[in-house]
Amino acid sequence: MANLKNFADLKSLSAQLKAESEKKAREKAIREEELRKAAAEANIFRTALSGVTPVRAAERHVPQALRPAPLPFQHIADEQAALMESLSDEFDAESLLETDESLSYARPGVGPDVVRKLRKGNWVIQAQLDLHGMRRDQARESLGEFLRRCCKNGTRCVRIIHGKGNGSVNKEPVLKHKVRNWLVQKEEVLAFSQATAADGGSGALIVLLQS
Repeated sequence: MANLKNFADLKSLSAQLKAESEKKAREKAIREEELRKAAAEANIFRTALSGVTPVRAAERHVPQALRPAPLPFQHIADEQAALMESLSDEFDAESLLETDESLSYARPGVGPDVVRKLRKGNWVIQAQLDLHGMRRDQARESLGEFLRRCCKNGTRCVRIIHGKGNGSVNKEPVLKHKVRNWLVQKEEVLAFSQATAADGGSGALIVLLQS
């Protein structure tokens, strides 16, 4: 009886193993069929698109945000400085000049002895500017630049040669009056007086600048 029971168990196990093997075979066959179908469908899709040219995507234009123009601070500062240093031709200095024969000038606060020394030629002339032959605009610019350079270099006493007007129309010393008007407008000018005969007489001015 034991042998028969063992044989029945063995036969049942064999049947079970066979059933599992057949199940695995069926599952494998199903997977292979699915793969074959997928490959066939992919091949059909590739064949259908073989003559199609891909559409190029249009390049996107991203507009840049407009930035405000930079403010030219240095240029504005230079323009303001030039305006402050500009010399007016409309300025009349006659009322500020002393009514002596040399029409000397002293800024308020400058002692009379300073002007007397200028008249006598006691100050040593350290630099000079000759405006002979210059037109009015050129003379004005040259005078402004000359004074700036002298102040930068620490020059105290200078001579400005404006001429006597002998070569001008009607023999009028146009630059002589203009130079006096321009000098009165410059803060760095402390005083000025007509030069002595040895230094140019009525054709030049001796100018004292701030230290």
